[in-house]
Amino acid sequence: MHYLKQKWAFANSIPGSMDDAAKGQEDVLAFLADPATYGGKSDKVRRIDTHAASVFLAGDRVLKVKRAVRFPFLDFSTLEKRKRACEAEIEVNRPLAPKLYRGVVAITRANDGRLAIDGNGAPVEWAVDMVRFDENRTLDHLANEIDDDLADALGRAVAAAHATAPVVDAEPWIEALGSYIDEHVEAFAGQPETFPAADIEALAAKSRIHYRRIAPLLRERGKRGLIRRIHGDLHLGNIALIDGEPVLFDAIEFSDVIASGDVLYDLAFLLMDLVERKLPQAANIVLNRYLAETHRNEDLDALTALPFFLSMRAAIRAKVTAARMEGAETAERDRIARSARAYFDFALRAIDPEAPQCIAVGGLSGTGKTRLARALAPHIAPMPGAVVVRSDVERKTQFGAGETEKLPAAAYAPDVTAGVYAAIADKARRILAAGHSAIVDAVFATAHERDALTAAVEAAKVPVRGLFLTADLATRIARVGGRAKDASDADAVVAQTQESYELGTLTWPKIDASGTPVDTLARARTALSASPRPG
Repeated sequence: MHYLKQKWAFANSIPGSMDDAAKGQEDVLAFLADPATYGGKSDKVRRIDTHAASVFLAGDRVLKVKRAVRFPFLDFSTLEKRKRACEAEIEVNRPLAPKLYRGVVAITRANDGRLAIDGNGAPVEWAVDMVRFDENRTLDHLANEIDDDLADALGRAVAAAHATAPVVDAEPWIEALGSYIDEHVEAFAGQPETFPAADIEALAAKSRIHYRRIAPLLRERGKRGLIRRIHGDLHLGNIALIDGEPVLFDAIEFSDVIASGDVLYDLAFLLMDLVERKLPQAANIVLNRYLAETHRNEDLDALTALPFFLSMRAAIRAKVTAARMEGAETAERDRIARSARAYFDFALRAIDPEAPQCIAVGGLSGTGKTRLARALAPHIAPMPGAVVVRSDVERKTQFGAGETEKLPAAAYAPDVTAGVYAAIADKARRILAAGHSAIVDAVFATAHERDALTAAVEAAKVPVRGLFLTADLATRIARVGGRAKDASDADAVVAQTQESYELGTLTWPKIDASGTPVDTLARARTALSASPRPG
């Protein structure tokens, strides 16, 4: 279900104009719904109607016709406008899913009145021509199958889509974003039994404060080219799993403003959808992979806008869901109201985030630092969990190497290592200054490295809560020897060499990490619960 599109249809639409053009489509739609149209290639055609399109699934083919309607946000009232809309859909979506979007085809009428797909007669309608995939393989149907690997692939896919997305004029979108707050107030006020006035005002007041605070940041990001032609409707229902890979499709094409936005605003829809579906680990992996792929410090600074973005996405979903009550059966209304209220409550939680935390996970190679950092991150507020800053990844980034590409020994010279630690401390500072939590994963073998992190984040007034993992040499050697496709270059020789490290005065609690990851996680949580938290 395409929530953002439906949001506008329900909340802001006027009745679509059922003029002669709309009536004239009826025989075309009946033609496309007839299995005989497809020359025996399909014995059944599935038809799906939305407020602005009719979609026909026949065998391995999909044809999507724009309905002859006019709304405040789109106008498909003439044949030429519908053709342009079909062409725009191909233009926007083919870069995301080149194997799915074939092109635009004409529905033609011959002199004898017979209709055909791409025939020799005059075009009487236009359709987006797509390759059909299993509609049960969209991620809203497969949410419970989103494991760590798929979540990682999702983060990569979104980052790749944004990397090639065209830069747009930022100001129209920034202005529209602020106007959504009042639109939501008006829509929610119409259903006081679901959305009490006090709750509406609380959400609106906090949203306005956040919007005023982040508007200058958004304008600056616009100048840096980070407000782009985005997907615009990036929820799980618009991501298909094809040949084991996530494929983004059905991006918004009908409105330049609605299809524009900060890249993190686009990402926020997916993050919100995952967290709301009780998949915090997947959401956290998506966020961390996305940030690792973009390598932009500006995105760390922009985490200050994430609470507003998450809240706005949830509020949109709440409004769309509540609008379904109008035409629903009595038995369904309570269920719909509960769902709408759940999204509304999510919006309230997101806009009022908890204070950030800074957790440092140190220890010699093979003690399980990265595994622990990743296990802790989804559960460290604010949503969707902490950003993990890993020294091994930062080192590869500084050398322009792939994350799992082995570096030469010169990359581990003392001056290089000092630069790596300075960089990860600065990243942590940026994250905390943006009001988000950070987990810093590094060996932290010296008191200087540990103290430098504390000093770097001091301005954010967030204490570093450190953990230092320990394990015997045999365990560490076995672990580094069993690694595959990992950013760490440490091997048995490195593990043996580290035995002679002088750790200095270690004020961080030592965590026995010689057992299972579950055991280590439990011990780490116990230690963290005993240390002071900010806020």
